[in-house]
Amino acid sequence: MFVPNAPGLPERYPRAASAARYDSAGAPPRGAKDREPRLRVFSSVARLWRHRPFRRLLLLRIVTQGADGCVQVGLASYVLFSPYQQPTAGAIAAVLALTLLPFSVLGPFVSTVLDRWPRRQILVITDSTRVVLALTIAVIVGSGNRSGPVQLGLAAVALVALSANRFLLAAISSALAHTINPEEYLSANTVMPLVGPLGAVIGGGVVFGSRFLLSTWLPVYEADAFAFVLAAVGFSTSAFLATRFARHALGPDHVHHHSARDVLRGLRAALGHLAHHAPAALGLGMIGLQRVLWGVAMVGTILIYRNHFHTVADVNAAMADLSLWALATGIGFFAASAVTPPMASRVGVRRWMIAVTVAAAVFQAFPGSVFQRATLVAASFLLGLAAQSLKICTDTLVQAHIEDSYKGRVFVVYDMIFNAALVVASVLAALVLPPDGLSVPIFMGLAVAYLVLGLAFAVISARIGSATFDKGTESARGTVVEPVS
Repeated sequence: MFVPNAPGLPERYPRAASAARYDSAGAPPRGAKDREPRLRVFSSVARLWRHRPFRRLLLLRIVTQGADGCVQVGLASYVLFSPYQQPTAGAIAAVLALTLLPFSVLGPFVSTVLDRWPRRQILVITDSTRVVLALTIAVIVGSGNRSGPVQLGLAAVALVALSANRFLLAAISSALAHTINPEEYLSANTVMPLVGPLGAVIGGGVVFGSRFLLSTWLPVYEADAFAFVLAAVGFSTSAFLATRFARHALGPDHVHHHSARDVLRGLRAALGHLAHHAPAALGLGMIGLQRVLWGVAMVGTILIYRNHFHTVADVNAAMADLSLWALATGIGFFAASAVTPPMASRVGVRRWMIAVTVAAAVFQAFPGSVFQRATLVAASFLLGLAAQSLKICTDTLVQAHIEDSYKGRVFVVYDMIFNAALVVASVLAALVLPPDGLSVPIFMGLAVAYLVLGLAFAVISARIGSATFDKGTESARGTVVEPVS
């Protein structure tokens, strides 16, 4: 179980003693022998792998996001890749608003749950509930009934299922600190966010393959329904994995008994806590704005593949091309997990965040604004690498600078920003993009916006200093720590 550090602990507490070798900003003390950072990705993973709780939480996230990938790809196939209608930016915006905005609105009211109830119980109950929701969607889709009331029911169930995913991920992020040592935040936040896209890619790939096979001898809607049966199997598996933790093993350390009337007060307290921890607050601001820019490009790219490269009826070819684009983005995420720890250790978290944001400006300009299949795939890899690098750094800042009693609420705020930013992006895309997504001025404007964002962050964060941003990165510099049992 996680043991918080305290000043003055003797050497028999190796985790605390290890952390004591660093000052309050997380930097080595003056006079310490400088060591050039080296590439330690595999050694960092091996060190984290020694923690049994971390291994369990890692596997749980892979499975639950794999199941969530089944739901997302199944819904996309059913709604956006119908051979009978052409999607528009407005339709994409409506789907994203329907699935993401509810949690953004209700987030403050459920965030206190993460700081009040055992997070292990939240994981078990959430995924058990999603088993029922996935099977319900499977029945609705498999019926082939596309009447208005039935579709409204489908939208309502899908809304709850997808919103529950964001709540569950906030619970996992809040619980992470109880499975590792404080010195390992950067390493853990490199590995943990990586397995989310990995699980989603696996789940999406399984659904995509099964749809191609089943649609040859089943109606398309029945092939789509099978995706949600697979999701139910995944959610039941992840709920079982959560039961392998002790009831209070994942926190919270200090229970805050909030009533419904205290929700806004609790949210205000979390925002006030963020206001006094500028690195985490700046990180959240950066990831929100980056998400808007990335989202506009994503909607535009979907329209280009669906409406420009292919005809309305050419659904399978459009899905195949978009799958390649999405795969390249996922590979960029994986590459970020290898690049970010050594580079953030070498140049510092702050400088690396500036570097990847400015790099995103370049990648968005070229190849991201050249509307050919090859260039868009290359851009998806490069922008995926930059986006995931920024997220790894932001996750590390929140883990390292936010007290555990506030982590649940702050991570829900994090997810609210993440969701709302993508909805804002889709609305902007609906307003400015043509039906086929082709607009050189808009895509080049995104590149300029990335550059402005990077320069603004550089100026604002310079007042804080780079050393403060490096708190929680000690393990990536090679510090030896004991495993959490």
